[in-house]
Amino acid sequence: MTVAPIDALAPAVGGWYRDGVVVVRRRGVGARRRLGVARTPHFDLGRAGGGDLVVEHSLTLESIDDDLAGLLSDELFEPGWLRGSEVFERVFTGVVLTCAEDPELAWEAFYANTLAAVGALAGAGVEQAGTASGHGCVRDYAPVYAHAESLVGPGSVLELGSCFGFLALRLAASGRAVTASDVSGGTMRLLASMAPRFGVDVATLTCDAAHVPVPDAGVESVLAVHLLEHLERDHAARVVAEARRLAARRVVVAVPLEDVPSEQFGHLWAVALDTLREWGQQAVGWRAEVHEHHGGWLVLDRV
Repeated sequence: MTVAPIDALAPAVGGWYRDGVVVVRRRGVGARRRLGVARTPHFDLGRAGGGDLVVEHSLTLESIDDDLAGLLSDELFEPGWLRGSEVFERVFTGVVLTCAEDPELAWEAFYANTLAAVGALAGAGVEQAGTASGHGCVRDYAPVYAHAESLVGPGSVLELGSCFGFLALRLAASGRAVTASDVSGGTMRLLASMAPRFGVDVATLTCDAAHVPVPDAGVESVLAVHLLEHLERDHAARVVAEARRLAARRVVVAVPLEDVPSEQFGHLWAVALDTLREWGQQAVGWRAEVHEHHGGWLVLDRV
C-alpha cells in the first residue's frame, strides 16, 4: 500500500492528525490518560480499533519547540516502543499540528519557541568549547549553530540540507543573503511560509544536495551542517564535491561524532574525523582544517 508523503501544513481536523501510518491527538488539560501500551511523562502510546498506531500527548503551543525531537527519542524511540525515522517524522509532525487548529499557527509557535531558545543559549555563551555531538534537542545543537555562524564570513550563504531552516533564519536575520535547500519539498514550503512571519528573507530550493541548480562559485559560503550522516557514504562524498563547486570562498561541514548512528534521527552512518580529513585531502586547490567542537568540523577555503 502506498502511503501519502507527510504534509506539514495539513490541518488537524478536530484536534486529530491522521496520515495513514500514525494517529496523533492532544490530551486536554486534566483529561484522563486513555492509552495503555506505553505511558511516559509526555506521551501515551496505544492502538486504535483498526490497529492504527495512536500517540497522545500533553504539549501545547506554549511548550512546543524542537526539543520535541529529544522527548520523542528519549521516551518512545530509545526504549524501543517505536522504531524508524519515518515513524519519528510522522509522529513529530502530528504532535506539532495538533497543538492548534490552524497548522501555520502551530508551526509559527514551534519556530518562535525554538528560535528563542537557540538565541537564549547562544547569548548565554553555550558556544564555548565542548565536544558533545549536537542533535536531539535545542541545547545539543545551539552550540553547533553558533559555531557555524562564527565560521561564515560576509556575503551570500547556501545551506545544504536545511531541514526546518533554523540556521538559515538566524543567518538571514544577521543581514546575509541566504538560500536554504533540502530534498524535501514539503519542508522547504514550510520554511518559505514561516520566514516572512519572522521578518526575514530566505530563498528556498528543493533539490538533492549533490545536484544543486546554482552556478559554479555562485555563493560565497556553503554549509552542510548535520546533513552527511543522513546520506550513504558515496552520496555524502558527492555532496562535499558539490559544495566545493558552489562555493566561491568557503565550505563548512559539520557532523555529529557518534559511536552508533542514531536511527530515529535518520543517521545512516557514524562519520569519523578521519573521514573528514580524507575529504579535505581530496579537495585540490583548497586549504582544509578539521577540528572538534560539539561534533566534527571540516572547513575548506579556496587558495
